[in-house]
Amino acid sequence: MINTNVNPDMLKYDKDGLIPAVVQDFRTKKVLTLAYMNRESLGITLEKGLTCFYSRSRKELWLKGETSGNYQHVVSITADCDLDALTVAVIPDGPACHEGTESCFTNSLFKDPSREDFSLDTLYGLLKSRKEEMPEGSYTTYLFEKGLDKILKKVGEECTEVIIAAKDRDKAESVYEIADLCYHVMVLMVEAGIKPEDILDELAGRNVIDHKVKQEKMASDKA
Repeated sequence: MINTNVNPDMLKYDKDGLIPAVVQDFRTKKVLTLAYMNRESLGITLEKGLTCFYSRSRKELWLKGETSGNYQHVVSITADCDLDALTVAVIPDGPACHEGTESCFTNSLFKDPSREDFSLDTLYGLLKSRKEEMPEGSYTTYLFEKGLDKILKKVGEECTEVIIAAKDRDKAESVYEIADLCYHVMVLMVEAGIKPEDILDELAGRNVIDHKVKQEKMASDKA
Protein backbone atom coordinates (compact mmCIF):
# COMPACT_ATOMS: atom_id res chain seq x y z
CA MET A 1 0.00 0.00 0.00
CA ILE A 2 1.33 3.39 -1.05
CA ASN A 3 0.50 6.89 0.17
CA THR A 4 -2.14 5.74 2.64
CA ASN A 5 -3.23 7.75 5.66
CA VAL A 6 -5.76 5.22 6.98
CA ASN A 7 -5.29 1.65 8.17
CA PRO A 8 -7.99 -1.01 8.65
CA ASP A 9 -7.92 -0.65 12.45
CA MET A 10 -9.13 2.94 12.13
CA LEU A 11 -12.35 2.00 10.31
CA LYS A 12 -15.71 2.11 12.09
CA TYR A 13 -17.85 -1.00 11.64
CA ASP A 14 -21.56 -1.21 12.50
CA LYS A 15 -23.03 -3.27 15.35
CA ASP A 16 -22.77 -6.40 13.20
CA GLY A 17 -19.11 -5.76 12.46
CA LEU A 18 -19.77 -4.68 8.87
CA ILE A 19 -18.85 -1.70 6.73
CA PRO A 20 -20.55 -0.83 3.40
CA ALA A 21 -18.36 -0.92 0.30
CA VAL A 22 -19.39 0.86 -2.89
CA VAL A 23 -17.64 -0.88 -5.78
CA GLN A 24 -16.81 1.31 -8.77
CA ASP A 25 -15.30 0.52 -12.16
CA PHE A 26 -11.84 2.11 -12.15
CA ARG A 27 -11.96 2.94 -15.86
CA THR A 28 -15.56 4.04 -16.46
CA LYS A 29 -16.27 5.28 -12.89
CA LYS A 30 -19.64 3.49 -13.06
CA VAL A 31 -20.96 2.20 -9.73
CA LEU A 32 -21.07 -1.58 -10.00
CA THR A 33 -22.51 -2.77 -6.71
CA LEU A 34 -22.98 -2.11 -3.01
CA ALA A 35 -21.68 -4.87 -0.76
CA TYR A 36 -20.44 -5.27 2.81
CA MET A 37 -17.11 -6.20 4.31
CA ASN A 38 -16.03 -7.23 7.79
CA ARG A 39 -12.49 -7.15 9.13
CA GLU A 40 -11.71 -10.61 7.77
CA SER A 41 -13.04 -10.01 4.26
CA LEU A 42 -11.25 -6.68 4.08
CA GLY A 43 -8.04 -8.41 5.10
CA ILE A 44 -8.49 -10.98 2.33
CA THR A 45 -9.22 -8.19 -0.15
CA LEU A 46 -6.01 -6.40 0.79
CA GLU A 47 -3.99 -9.62 0.70
CA LYS A 48 -5.28 -10.98 -2.62
CA GLY A 49 -6.00 -7.73 -4.43
CA LEU A 50 -9.45 -9.14 -5.21
CA THR A 51 -12.75 -8.07 -3.67
CA CYS A 52 -13.98 -10.29 -0.88
CA PHE A 53 -17.26 -9.51 0.88
CA TYR A 54 -19.43 -10.75 3.71
CA SER A 55 -22.84 -12.09 2.70
CA ARG A 56 -25.49 -10.90 5.16
CA SER A 57 -27.99 -13.48 3.88
CA ARG A 58 -25.67 -16.50 3.92
CA LYS A 59 -23.66 -15.31 6.91
CA GLU A 60 -20.37 -16.16 5.24
CA LEU A 61 -17.45 -14.68 3.32
CA TRP A 62 -17.49 -14.75 -0.48
CA LEU A 63 -14.68 -13.96 -2.87
CA LYS A 64 -16.27 -12.21 -5.86
CA GLY A 65 -15.71 -14.33 -8.98
CA GLU A 66 -14.70 -17.51 -7.19
CA THR A 67 -17.53 -19.45 -8.84
CA SER A 68 -18.42 -17.17 -11.79
CA GLY A 69 -14.91 -16.14 -12.82
CA ASN A 70 -15.97 -12.49 -12.67
CA TYR A 71 -13.19 -11.38 -10.35
CA GLN A 72 -12.75 -7.73 -9.41
CA HIS A 73 -9.12 -6.62 -9.29
CA VAL A 74 -8.70 -3.90 -6.68
CA VAL A 75 -7.01 -0.66 -7.73
CA SER A 76 -7.74 1.40 -4.64
CA ILE A 77 -9.82 1.48 -1.46
CA THR A 78 -10.86 4.81 0.03
CA ALA A 79 -12.70 5.50 3.27
CA ASP A 80 -15.12 8.37 3.73
CA CYS A 81 -14.64 11.26 6.16
CA ASP A 82 -16.32 9.34 9.01
CA LEU A 83 -14.35 6.15 8.29
CA ASP A 84 -17.59 4.15 8.22
CA ALA A 85 -17.95 3.53 4.47
CA LEU A 86 -15.64 2.51 1.63
CA THR A 87 -15.35 3.02 -2.10
CA VAL A 88 -13.47 0.27 -3.89
CA ALA A 89 -12.16 1.01 -7.39
CA VAL A 90 -11.75 -2.17 -9.41
CA ILE A 91 -10.98 -3.53 -12.84
CA PRO A 92 -13.66 -6.20 -13.36
CA ASP A 93 -13.21 -9.42 -15.30
CA GLY A 94 -16.93 -9.56 -16.06
CA PRO A 95 -20.40 -8.52 -14.89
CA ALA A 96 -20.77 -7.36 -11.31
CA CYS A 97 -24.39 -8.42 -10.91
CA HIS A 98 -25.56 -12.01 -10.40
CA GLU A 99 -28.15 -11.31 -13.13
CA GLY A 100 -25.35 -10.94 -15.66
CA THR A 101 -25.44 -7.16 -16.02
CA GLU A 102 -22.38 -4.92 -15.82
CA SER A 103 -23.79 -3.13 -12.78
CA CYS A 104 -26.36 -4.01 -10.14
CA PHE A 105 -27.80 -0.50 -10.53
CA THR A 106 -30.09 -0.86 -13.56
CA ASN A 107 -33.53 0.14 -12.22
CA SER A 108 -34.12 3.80 -13.00
CA LEU A 109 -36.02 5.74 -10.34
CA PHE A 110 -35.59 9.30 -11.67
CA LYS A 111 -33.80 10.98 -14.54
CA ASP A 112 -33.65 14.65 -15.46
CA PRO A 113 -34.97 14.73 -19.06
CA SER A 114 -32.85 17.78 -19.83
CA ARG A 115 -29.62 15.85 -19.27
CA GLU A 116 -28.36 12.94 -21.33
CA ASP A 117 -25.66 10.47 -20.33
CA PHE A 118 -22.62 10.71 -22.60
CA SER A 119 -19.08 9.47 -22.43
CA LEU A 120 -16.48 8.07 -24.77
CA ASP A 121 -17.52 4.63 -23.56
CA THR A 122 -21.16 5.19 -24.55
CA LEU A 123 -20.03 6.52 -27.93
CA TYR A 124 -17.83 3.46 -28.41
CA GLY A 125 -20.78 1.23 -27.51
CA LEU A 126 -22.97 3.02 -30.05
CA LEU A 127 -20.37 2.68 -32.80
CA LYS A 128 -19.92 -1.00 -31.98
CA SER A 129 -23.68 -1.56 -32.22
CA ARG A 130 -23.68 0.21 -35.59
CA LYS A 131 -21.13 -2.27 -36.91
CA GLU A 132 -23.12 -5.21 -35.57
CA GLU A 133 -26.52 -4.02 -36.82
CA MET A 134 -25.50 -1.91 -39.86
CA PRO A 135 -28.65 0.25 -39.92
CA GLU A 136 -29.44 1.88 -43.27
CA GLY A 137 -28.89 5.61 -43.63
CA SER A 138 -26.18 5.77 -40.95
CA TYR A 139 -22.89 7.47 -41.79
CA THR A 140 -21.15 5.07 -39.42
CA THR A 141 -22.64 2.13 -41.33
CA TYR A 142 -21.32 3.70 -44.54
CA LEU A 143 -17.79 3.83 -43.12
CA PHE A 144 -17.90 0.20 -41.99
CA GLU A 145 -19.29 -0.87 -45.36
CA LYS A 146 -16.46 0.90 -47.20
CA GLY A 147 -13.90 -0.73 -44.93
CA LEU A 148 -10.52 0.03 -43.41
CA ASP A 149 -9.05 2.08 -46.27
CA LYS A 150 -11.96 4.53 -46.22
CA ILE A 151 -11.81 4.84 -42.43
CA LEU A 152 -8.06 5.49 -42.55
CA LYS A 153 -8.55 8.10 -45.26
CA LYS A 154 -11.09 9.95 -43.09
CA VAL A 155 -8.77 9.81 -40.07
CA GLY A 156 -6.01 11.36 -42.20
CA GLU A 157 -8.33 14.08 -43.50
CA GLU A 158 -9.51 14.97 -40.01
CA CYS A 159 -5.91 15.15 -38.74
CA THR A 160 -5.21 17.75 -41.43
CA GLU A 161 -8.32 19.73 -40.48
CA VAL A 162 -7.23 19.76 -36.84
CA ILE A 163 -3.78 21.04 -37.79
CA ILE A 164 -5.25 23.85 -39.93
CA ALA A 165 -7.70 24.96 -37.23
CA ALA A 166 -5.02 24.88 -34.54
CA LYS A 167 -2.56 26.77 -36.75
CA ASP A 168 -5.21 29.50 -37.18
CA ARG A 169 -5.67 29.56 -33.39
CA ASP A 170 -9.40 29.16 -33.92
CA LYS A 171 -10.60 27.52 -30.72
CA ALA A 172 -14.19 26.85 -31.81
CA GLU A 173 -13.08 25.33 -35.11
CA SER A 174 -10.36 23.32 -33.33
CA VAL A 175 -12.93 21.86 -30.93
CA TYR A 176 -15.17 20.95 -33.87
CA GLU A 177 -12.39 19.31 -35.85
CA ILE A 178 -10.93 17.48 -32.83
CA ALA A 179 -14.41 16.06 -32.16
CA ASP A 180 -14.55 14.86 -35.78
CA LEU A 181 -11.11 13.28 -35.40
CA CYS A 182 -12.09 11.56 -32.14
CA TYR A 183 -15.19 10.12 -33.78
CA HIS A 184 -13.31 8.71 -36.77
CA VAL A 185 -10.50 7.36 -34.58
CA MET A 186 -13.10 5.53 -32.49
CA VAL A 187 -14.65 4.10 -35.66
CA LEU A 188 -11.15 2.85 -36.48
CA MET A 189 -10.85 1.38 -33.00
CA VAL A 190 -14.09 -0.58 -33.44
CA GLU A 191 -12.94 -1.78 -36.86
CA ALA A 192 -9.59 -2.88 -35.40
CA GLY A 193 -11.08 -4.45 -32.27
CA ILE A 194 -9.38 -1.96 -29.97
CA LYS A 195 -11.28 -1.11 -26.79
CA PRO A 196 -11.12 2.22 -24.90
CA GLU A 197 -9.58 0.45 -21.92
CA ASP A 198 -6.72 -0.74 -24.15
CA ILE A 199 -5.83 2.90 -24.81
CA LEU A 200 -6.27 3.87 -21.16
CA ASP A 201 -4.00 1.03 -20.04
CA GLU A 202 -1.34 2.13 -22.53
CA LEU A 203 -1.55 5.75 -21.34
CA ALA A 204 -1.47 4.67 -17.70
CA GLY A 205 1.67 2.66 -18.37
CA ARG A 206 3.31 5.69 -19.95
CA ASN A 207 2.38 7.77 -16.93
CA VAL A 208 4.18 5.33 -14.64
CA ILE A 209 7.26 5.47 -16.86
CA ASP A 210 7.15 9.27 -16.95
CA HIS A 211 6.86 9.38 -13.15
CA LYS A 212 9.92 7.13 -12.78
CA VAL A 213 11.92 9.26 -15.23
CA LYS A 214 10.95 12.40 -13.30
CA GLN A 215 12.06 10.83 -10.01
CA GLU A 216 15.36 9.72 -11.54
CA LYS A 217 15.96 13.21 -12.95
CA MET A 218 15.26 14.81 -9.57
CA ALA A 219 17.68 12.40 -7.89
CA SER A 220 20.31 13.15 -10.53
CA ASP A 221 19.85 16.92 -10.12
CA LYS A 222 20.33 16.61 -6.34
CA ALA A 223 23.48 14.61 -6.84
